[in-house]
Amino acid sequence: MSGLDYPTFPVFAFLGLLASIIPLPWHLQAWNAGTCYYMMWTALACLNQFVNSIVWHRNAINWAPVWCDISIRIMLGSSVGIPAASLCINRRLYKIAKVQAVMVTRAEKRRAVLIDTLICVLFPIIFIALQYVNQGHRFDIYEDVGCYPFIYNTIVAFLLTDIWPIIVGLISAVYCGLSLRAFYQRRAQFSQFLSSNTTLTASRYFRLMALSTTELCCTIPLASFMIWVNSSAAPVEPWISWENTHYDFSFVGQYPSVLWAQDSLFVVAVQLTRWLVIACAFIFFAFFGFAAEARKNYRAGFGAVMKLLRFHPTASVSARSRSTALPVVATSGHSLPVYSVKEKDRLSFPDSIAKFCEESETISPESTPSEVSFPDIPSSTTLPVGLAV
Repeated sequence: MSGLDYPTFPVFAFLGLLASIIPLPWHLQAWNAGTCYYMMWTALACLNQFVNSIVWHRNAINWAPVWCDISIRIMLGSSVGIPAASLCINRRLYKIAKVQAVMVTRAEKRRAVLIDTLICVLFPIIFIALQYVNQGHRFDIYEDVGCYPFIYNTIVAFLLTDIWPIIVGLISAVYCGLSLRAFYQRRAQFSQFLSSNTTLTASRYFRLMALSTTELCCTIPLASFMIWVNSSAAPVEPWISWENTHYDFSFVGQYPSVLWAQDSLFVVAVQLTRWLVIACAFIFFAFFGFAAEARKNYRAGFGAVMKLLRFHPTASVSARSRSTALPVVATSGHSLPVYSVKEKDRLSFPDSIAKFCEESETISPESTPSEVSFPDIPSSTTLPVGLAV
C-alpha cells in the first residue's frame, strides 16, 4: 500500500487543500455561504488526510492521541458537511430559478447565512456528537492511513451514521430537480433577473448547478455502496446495551498494513474515504478556479506581488540614475569639461512585469463579484466502515 500511496497521496492531499482555499477569499464577497462551507469542509478534510498520511507513514504508533480524537471527528463531520453544503447550494439555486429576490437587504443576507450555517455547521456537529452512541472504542490507527474512527457495526450505526448522507442527498436531489424545472419554465424572467443582478452571472449560476449536480450523482450511489461494504465486510452485530458497546472504550487499535490490507473490502472503503475528498477539491477548482473572476484575482495578486518586489530594485535603480546624471570633469591638462550622457531610466525586469500587469488590469473589463455558495463529497466516501477488527 505504501508503495502506491506515498508520496503520491500526501502530495495530492496538499494540492487539494490549496485548490479548496485559494478561491475562498473572493467567494466570501457574494454572501453565498453554501459554496464557502463546501470549500471549508473540503479543505479541512484534505488537511486532515495530509497530516495523517505524513505522520503515520510506515508506522502505526499512537504518537498523538489528542490529534486522533480531533481527526476522526473531522472525518465524521465532513461525511455530512460536504453534502450539506451541496444542499445549501441547490436550495439557493432553486430560489434563484424561481426568480425571487436574492437577499436584497442586509437583514435578508444575514438570515440566509444563518440558515446555511445551521445546515452546514450545526447539523454536522450534532451528527458528530451522536456517533458516540455507537463508537466501540476511542479510535484505530492504520499504518500508512492514520487515525480512523471505529463505529460498532449494528443497526444503530445504520440509523445514526450510514443513512444520513443518503437523506441529505435525496433532499438535495429534490431541490436540484425543482431548480431545473423552474429554470425551463421561467427562462425569459430568469434572463432578465440575471441581467439586473450585480453579483450573479449566467456563467456562475450554471457552474454552481454543474458542481451540485456532479456531487449529487456521486453522493447517493457512494453512500449506498458504503452501506453494502459495512454489512459485507463484517456481520451486523445486535445492539445489546450501552455498557457492552462502550466496554474498554479507551482501547486504541493499532494495525500494520500487512494485516489490514489483506481485507480487500476494507481497503476499498478506506481508499474511497481518503481519495474522494481530494476529488471533491479538484472538481470544485475545475469549475471555479479558471473562471473570469478567478483569473482577474490571479492577475491582481500577481501584480501586488510584483509591486512588493519592485520596491527594493527601484531604489537601487534611482540611485544609479542620479549618479550617472552628475557631470564628470576631467582634471588633466587644458581639456574642456567632459559630461557623461544622461541615460533614460530603464525599468528593471520586475518593474516591467508589474507595469504590464497594471496596464492589463486597466484595459480588462471589470467583472462582477463571484457567486458563492460551499458531497457528500461525495460525502458518503468519508463514512467510517464499522469493521469489527
